[in-house]
Order: sequence, then structure tokens, then C-alpha cells
Amino acid sequence: MKKDESYDLSDAQRELIKGFWKDNPVFIAALGLCPAMAVTNSLRNALVMTVATAFVLCGASALVSLSRKWIPKQVRISIFIIIIATFVTTVDYVLQAIAYDAHKDIGAFIALIVVNCLILGRQEAFASKRPFGLAMADAVGMAGGFGIALVMIGAVREILGNGTLLKDTPWMFSVFGPHFEPWAVMVLPPGGFLCLGALLAWFAWMKERFERKKQPETAASAG
Repeated sequence: MKKDESYDLSDAQRELIKGFWKDNPVFIAALGLCPAMAVTNSLRNALVMTVATAFVLCGASALVSLSRKWIPKQVRISIFIIIIATFVTTVDYVLQAIAYDAHKDIGAFIALIVVNCLILGRQEAFASKRPFGLAMADAVGMAGGFGIALVMIGAVREILGNGTLLKDTPWMFSVFGPHFEPWAVMVLPPGGFLCLGALLAWFAWMKERFERKKQPETAASAG
């Protein structure tokens, strides 16, 4: 990867795509596991946390990348945290104003976005060393991968735990009908561990299968 100001579209595409699968922050890198388990007892909460995290990650990456040449190395982590905290405060107030019920459910975890290792890690490892375009491609890709993970976990837990999707929203609908007996454990903390563990195992199996399938193709092309 180029570390100067020059890059082409393929570089941006690669950074955008990697967060969805190859370097998925939750299922591959195992980052941001606290919100992945804590706020995903419903699909609504998962979507709200996805939007909040994406806003903070993209905003922080943009600002860090644009100002990276003027940030002293000795205080870069402190400055990164201040930038992240500014965007977290903004999204916290916006959610209180436009989605108060959702904020009431997950408000404590909105504030904890400041210490989300995914966001701070991307500032230190990528945005502070790359131009704006690549930093934004990386941020959007990582936010997308994080959102996919949260939505998958939230959907599974709500379907099994309540038999519904989009509970507490105007778009709520029943998946299994009125005679379904909810698995109460799925909307409790143990359900988060169970669901995350199952999805981690599934992703690891899929990745291993993909790599095994790719090996003969690589050997054939080399021969």
C-alpha cells in the first residue's frame, strides 16, 4: 500500500471491501465485542449503534487524516481521543433529540464509543498515515463490517428471543406468529455470548473453506 498522497481507485476499493469480509472488525479481528454483545438484544438497538459508530468512525477518520501533518507524534493519542469524544458527544445529543427511546436503551454504550478499540485503532493504524480518500474508504468499510456483524447478531437474538423483528418500532412484525415460545435467554447477556460464539465459528469455517478452495487455483496458476 502506498503511504504518500498518490493512490488509485483500486487502492480505495480494496480498503473499502476489506472491512466487510477479509478484516471484518468483529468476526475476524475480534474488535468492538462489548457493543456487539451488549446492545444487540434487538435489531433496532443494533441499527442505532451501527449508525452512531459509523458516524464517529467516519468523522474521526476524516478529521485525523486531514490534520495528520499537524498533529505532534508525542500527543497524537490524546488528540485522537479528543476528536473521537467530540463526535461521540455530537451523536449522543442527536440521538437524545430524535430517537429518545433508543437512546434510553443504549445511551450508556453510546458514551463508551470513545474507548472502542476499533475506532481508536483505525486512527492510529490507518487514518493518521493515509490521505483523505483512503482513510474514508477504510472507515466506511470498517463501519460497514461492524454494522453487518451487529445487525446479524441483533436479528438472530430478537427473532429467537422475542419472535419479532424491529421490536418497538412502527415496522415491527412477528416472524413465527402468536404461538411461538420465545427463548428468553437470547435477549439476556448469555444469549449475546452464544450468538456471537456461533457466528464467530461460522465465519472461521467459511474463511477456512474459502482459503482451501483458493489453494488449488493458486497452484494451478503457478504451474
